[in-house]
Amino acid sequence: MSRIDESRDFIPVRIAVLTVSDTRTAGDDRSGDTLVERLEGAGHTLAARAILPDDRALIAGKLREWIAAPEIDAVISTGGTGLTGRDVTVEAHRDVYEKEIDAFGTVFTMISYEKIGTSAVQSRATGGVAGGTYLFALPGSPSACRDAWDQILVKQLDYRHRPCNFVEIMPRLDEHQRRK
Repeated sequence: MSRIDESRDFIPVRIAVLTVSDTRTAGDDRSGDTLVERLEGAGHTLAARAILPDDRALIAGKLREWIAAPEIDAVISTGGTGLTGRDVTVEAHRDVYEKEIDAFGTVFTMISYEKIGTSAVQSRATGGVAGGTYLFALPGSPSACRDAWDQILVKQLDYRHRPCNFVEIMPRLDEHQRRK
C-alpha cells in the first residue's frame, strides 16, 4: 500500500492555482483559498494565482502561459468541470494536454462516490501533462478541492510517496522535446 518514505527528502513543487468562475472574486474564492492553504501547508510553493471567467480561450491561454513559465511545475484549476454550457474548463485543459492522466479522473470519481454517491458522475475532473507541467482540473466546490488534494494530490506531489509519485518523473516529462 502507499506510504511516505522518510529516508527521502521532501521536494517542494511550485504550483499555480486558477479559479474559473463568472462570479468569484479574490475576496470570496473559497475553493482557491482551500487549495492554497493545503498546498502551502504541505510545504509546496504557490507560484501564481488567478481568477478567470468561464471562457475556453482565456483558460487555455492562461494554461499555456503557465506551462511556458519555468517557475511553475503544476497547475491546479477549480471550477468549470460540470455539464452546463458555461463549463468549459475540461475542454480548455484538453486543448493544451500532450498526455491525459486518465486515471486521475477515475480515482477522483471513486473518492467522490464515497461521499456523494451517483452524483459523482456529474464531475469531469481531469489531469494531464504539457510542456513538462502537470495540469489538474477540479470541480469548483471547496469540498471537492479538499477531497482531490487530501486523497490524491498531496500524495502524488510528494517525492517521498511510495511506490511512485508524479514528482520523481517530473524531470522526464519533456524528454521527448530534448531528443534529436
